[in-house]
Amino acid sequence: MKRCLVTLSLAGCFLLAVPIEACNLTTTLEDERIDVFVDGVLFTSYRFPSNWKFPYLWPIIGPASGESLTIEEGIGHPHHRSLYLACDQVNGCNFWQEGIDRGRQVSLGPQVLEQGARVVIQDRCDWVCSGRPSPIRDTRTIIISAPEKCARWIECIFDIEFKVDTTILPSNHALFSAEVIPEISVRGGGMLTDSLGGEREAETFGSRAEWCDYSGNINGHDEGLTLYQHPSLCGYPWPFFTRDYGFMSPTPMYWLPPQGIQFKQGEHITLRFLVLVHSPGADKPAIEAFYQKWKESEIKPFSDQ
Repeated sequence: MKRCLVTLSLAGCFLLAVPIEACNLTTTLEDERIDVFVDGVLFTSYRFPSNWKFPYLWPIIGPASGESLTIEEGIGHPHHRSLYLACDQVNGCNFWQEGIDRGRQVSLGPQVLEQGARVVIQDRCDWVCSGRPSPIRDTRTIIISAPEKCARWIECIFDIEFKVDTTILPSNHALFSAEVIPEISVRGGGMLTDSLGGEREAETFGSRAEWCDYSGNINGHDEGLTLYQHPSLCGYPWPFFTRDYGFMSPTPMYWLPPQGIQFKQGEHITLRFLVLVHSPGADKPAIEAFYQKWKESEIKPFSDQ
């Protein structure tokens, strides 16, 4: 019988290792989304709506509260969508903000490659822009697991293929991003911390941290969401773009030189990130332990099931 180790403290998890039954992860395909369940309970959905700019993951449900830690539509920033990859200033196109004609990512149809001990979803997206050749096709692999009773992993790996010569200009709207609910944002009384000891936007904005974490209280439960970047990223660690209202994104794009960055037709880059959803909230040693485990891991082969 499979068993896994979880870490428990009086408040939740992370300190005392005890065995529990391994979690079973399953999926269902609904209209323009794939729902992911952990032991029969909804955890997240990969959404690929035909009337929106890009696919995204929402909700991201906390293991203790049963509530989403991310917001589907950003307050004051309606183009923000929970957990997503997007970019502005790509060959004159905008794959970030509203206006499908200005640029959008078209899903070619996601597939579930695995379910059971983990769920693996793979999708291909063409980045299309009205009146211009498509600059990018990405192949995205989303690996979801529940390594501990009070923790959930979402690993996102993006293989970016440049279909034409491409220039990306400096932008504060770029790459893999998360926006949490107001209740755990700094403005809502939550905590924003990073691996270097920074707190709040004032100390984390522009910080070349390995990870950033938002944590707070949701309906009496302390929970948090950590966004890690992988050492394989070119120029790692990227500086974090953070906001006290709940936004965080590791990205070099805001700090590019005026001429931007150029990629040749046929060039590939790989982006790899991990999101940890955890209870209790900000526990730096535990967050760091998860990071060490992840960054030393290799990507396991995928198998159709």
